[in-house]
Amino acid sequence: MSETSETSETNDLRDGAKPPPGDRAFFGHPRSLATLFSLEMWERFSYYGMSAILLYYLYDRTSAGGLGLDKSTAAALVSVYGALVFMSGVLGGWLADRLLGMRRAVLFGGVAIMCGHLALAIPGGLPALLVSMLLIVLGTGLLKPNVSSLVGELYAPTDIRRDAGFSLFYMGINLGAFIAPYLVGTLGQQVDYHLGFALAAVGMAAGLLGYVRGRARLGGAGEAPTNPLRADERRQLALRTAAGVAAVVVVAVLATAGALTVDALINAVSVLAVLLPAGYFVMMLRSPHTDAVERSRLVAYVPLFIGAVCYWVVNEQSGSVLAQFADQRTDLEILGFAIPSSWFQSLNPIATLVLAPLFAWLWIKWGERQPSTPRKFGTGLLLGGASFVLMAGPGLLNGTDESASPWWLVLSYVVVICGSMCLSPVGLSATAKLAPRAFLAQMMSLWFLASAAAGGINAQLVRLYSPATEVRYFAGVGFFVMATGVVMHLMTPWVRRRMGGVR
Repeated sequence: MSETSETSETNDLRDGAKPPPGDRAFFGHPRSLATLFSLEMWERFSYYGMSAILLYYLYDRTSAGGLGLDKSTAAALVSVYGALVFMSGVLGGWLADRLLGMRRAVLFGGVAIMCGHLALAIPGGLPALLVSMLLIVLGTGLLKPNVSSLVGELYAPTDIRRDAGFSLFYMGINLGAFIAPYLVGTLGQQVDYHLGFALAAVGMAAGLLGYVRGRARLGGAGEAPTNPLRADERRQLALRTAAGVAAVVVVAVLATAGALTVDALINAVSVLAVLLPAGYFVMMLRSPHTDAVERSRLVAYVPLFIGAVCYWVVNEQSGSVLAQFADQRTDLEILGFAIPSSWFQSLNPIATLVLAPLFAWLWIKWGERQPSTPRKFGTGLLLGGASFVLMAGPGLLNGTDESASPWWLVLSYVVVICGSMCLSPVGLSATAKLAPRAFLAQMMSLWFLASAAAGGINAQLVRLYSPATEVRYFAGVGFFVMATGVVMHLMTPWVRRRMGGVR
């Protein structure tokens, strides 16, 4: 393309036009998709790189560069971190829709995430950890929901490439998550934790640089808020913001004075993570904007949501309990080569990359004969629970004093991701189809709050795990989740009757 024509195309995009249908510069998709693909890949690299070593940093002894926290407290903090990240998406989506616009929200979010990783890169102890948590939680809430929305803005409503574009975009997510443990994990565990966190910051910086350089090609997509605040609402927002800042200052003062303990933070987030989605359901069910059919669909959605929470209770323990099992209970020597325990964090994205195309093909092949939504949920729960029951095997067969084969973890990850293929994308689709029209965007936020609620529950649950309780823990949690899968299958006729014609 000549310099003149490229300049003309950029000017057209800045005027708000979508990329032309003929733009197929990135694997048959608009060139601007490459900008968002790169940003999301590096953001996930930074987040999953940090997650791969966070637990070990929290409980490793201070002489080895860690914080020396109790293992159960460290695992609970990791769960709280995840819960807050998922909850923050509600705030990030609102700020983009009403105040910032998606493009600025993504930019500000990326900067906050980078600064959060830099805070961990500085040996500042627990205060640096709390500052990092605040920045990364707020930054992820701004970036994650809005970068996905920007992908949709690249295509006209009739563009048949839209679904394929999202598939390509999500490949970037898993690519970043796959690479991160090998680079950040190795550097953090074998050299210095703070250098590992610094590398995560470098990854986010690389994503931001590509986004700033390439965002002109996004055109007018996400430039302005879709539902901007009125003047009177801006005054209310200013007052609420001031109150929020004051609350943060009070919390910071209490933490500095020792009046706010880590346990108090964990307990508060656990309660909030459960109450927030419950409040959403009550608000929508009682709203005059929800008609009788929509109310029936919401009632049908409640058991699906509870089932999703139970599934994520298992899946979201990969960075806490399973990470601790990999570090403390697994034989890390494979073919004569000692691997860092953080490498096991790559098993989730590897399994996703391999299994997602297989399940997509399976649903298409079955067509109208494929199971209904609640049936898929029930199967996902059975598989999710089975992945934990499997993890009771090493302790049952050989006791907890002998290192377990790494293949137990590999098999567990494969089984739980098979469950995810039955539940996660199906849940997103069901959320969109069962949502009341007046609450479509908020219902999507509600779906992600299922993971937040699971994180809040895990913050209490993971404290029960130790080598002494290992077999009972994995078997108990696993069989409970499998039991919810059985209940979901039994409830399928009841749920389908209340779905108002939605399959």
